[in-house]
Amino acid sequence: MDPILSVHVKLLAVDLLSLSIQPSDPPTFTHNTRPVSRAETLGVVVSRERKDKFLKFLVDDGTGCIPCILWLNHHMFASRFHPIDLELKMQMALEYAEKIQLGILVSVRGRITAYRGIIQITVADVVVERDPNMELFHWMDSIRLSRQYNDANKLPPQSIPTLDSGKNPVQFDLKK
Repeated sequence: MDPILSVHVKLLAVDLLSLSIQPSDPPTFTHNTRPVSRAETLGVVVSRERKDKFLKFLVDDGTGCIPCILWLNHHMFASRFHPIDLELKMQMALEYAEKIQLGILVSVRGRITAYRGIIQITVADVVVERDPNMELFHWMDSIRLSRQYNDANKLPPQSIPTLDSGKNPVQFDLKK
């Protein structure tokens, strides 16, 4: 199993919205032929629509707008969670819904899903960012990680440095 499937990958909207959807149940998503299932993004909330069962909002990171959905009715998942866990999830979802307001900078993490062919993030957690520099840091991290991954794909597998290989990690120049 690819380890990238179990982490939240930092992606810009342009990358997230251009993921390839592989038809399966549930659908799988690929970024440069590598499967991804979770994402982290950061941007300004530019749209917000609250219904009884969910909060749908758009996060604009400057490269595009990412649809995000925060489920508020965790009763439909009752069979998968302990009642105490379910209650905590519902409380957290309501707290997140209150935090998400138009014009604020938020960091969003969650599962990548598709609804009617549109890629979206099903929200696991939201953090309101107070430092506007976090947007620039997210951009730099996303670009660096994408380049690092793309350059690593060009190397033969035995030459890719790992933490236990004793080699120094590959350094990349962002000025390219």
